[in-house]
Amino acid sequence: MKDIVAPSLGESVTEATIGKWFIKAGETIAQDQLLVELETDKVTLEVNAPISGILKEILYDKGATVKVGDVLGRMEAGEVKTATQTAELKPTPEPVRPQTSTDKNPPSVKKLLAENNLQASNIPATGKDGRLTKTDVLQFMETPSSVPAAPSETNDREERIPMSRLRLKIAERLKTAQQTAAILTTFNEIDMSHVMDLRKRLQESFQASHGVKLGFMSFFVKACVQALKEIPALNAEIDGTDIVFKHHYDIGVAVSTDKGLVVPVVRNCDELSFAEIEKTIADLGGKAKEGKLEMSDLTGGTFSITNGGIFGSLMSTPIINPPQCGILGMHAIQNRPVAIENNIEIRPMMYVALSYDHRLVDGKEAVTFLVRIKQMLEDPERLLLQV
Repeated sequence: MKDIVAPSLGESVTEATIGKWFIKAGETIAQDQLLVELETDKVTLEVNAPISGILKEILYDKGATVKVGDVLGRMEAGEVKTATQTAELKPTPEPVRPQTSTDKNPPSVKKLLAENNLQASNIPATGKDGRLTKTDVLQFMETPSSVPAAPSETNDREERIPMSRLRLKIAERLKTAQQTAAILTTFNEIDMSHVMDLRKRLQESFQASHGVKLGFMSFFVKACVQALKEIPALNAEIDGTDIVFKHHYDIGVAVSTDKGLVVPVVRNCDELSFAEIEKTIADLGGKAKEGKLEMSDLTGGTFSITNGGIFGSLMSTPIINPPQCGILGMHAIQNRPVAIENNIEIRPMMYVALSYDHRLVDGKEAVTFLVRIKQMLEDPERLLLQV
């Protein structure tokens, strides 16, 4: 018999919730195949089978809370037939019609589809550009497909489900931020004409050179780094009765996932090029959506950026991510009439918001910060010259 033990969950994390067992007691599984998922308040961890054999017993069911070192279940060593051996015992299946959409699905989803003999075309997709997420597949597997849905004859108008550990942590942190920090928000607007023109002119050559698209976020990250150097209070935090000023610029970039909002951190942004920032954001965003973020990806940020504009938000008041004391909110770009040298012109405008902890940052500093962001985005050559 071999114990299945809850692994280390990361720095300062001692508990996790059982997310899903991928096989049932009595079923066989090969060594290193995905056995069970654990959900922490930050990330989802995969626990693979320590040996090949039979899952003899499950000691903690889905939703149970476990600690590092707890025995989740037990396996008995044994031979597991390979896919080739299994195929020899089964009739040849009907050919499966190729699904072009699966080419876009992340590797973790493809693996889950293959292991459970599922077709992507049968599963409703909620991811970007029609991609399947792991949550889509898991929810489909949990729905009894063999039983036709009966017409509702009850008056049930509610559904009660327990909050996930991630959602509980999000709620806790947001409430803590409001209760402990003196949060204020100041606004400004940015004419995005020059940045949009720059992206349009150089997008093709940028992508050919670096293998990644030139997005808006790298401009905002670079602008924030320069503004933080000029307004260091926004790159600091309060520790008891001390102020800790940070001389590094690790920018958290908020990412929306199926399970909630996470803020992975782009390290040392002052030392990165535009291409390196875009690549890092793309990599972290992909890991977030696949539930592959590690604790080290989420800790140590000094300032954050969130982009509600991708969902169509025109204006909002973002909440700071403690212990940070500032967060920049980007919003949708909208063509609006503006006065340019006594003439009315239609320009692509974006409202930006800075929420800050007034215990540490004064109003003048907050306004100055946003003005500097505006200046650098409206004249992006400033980012190159750092002026």
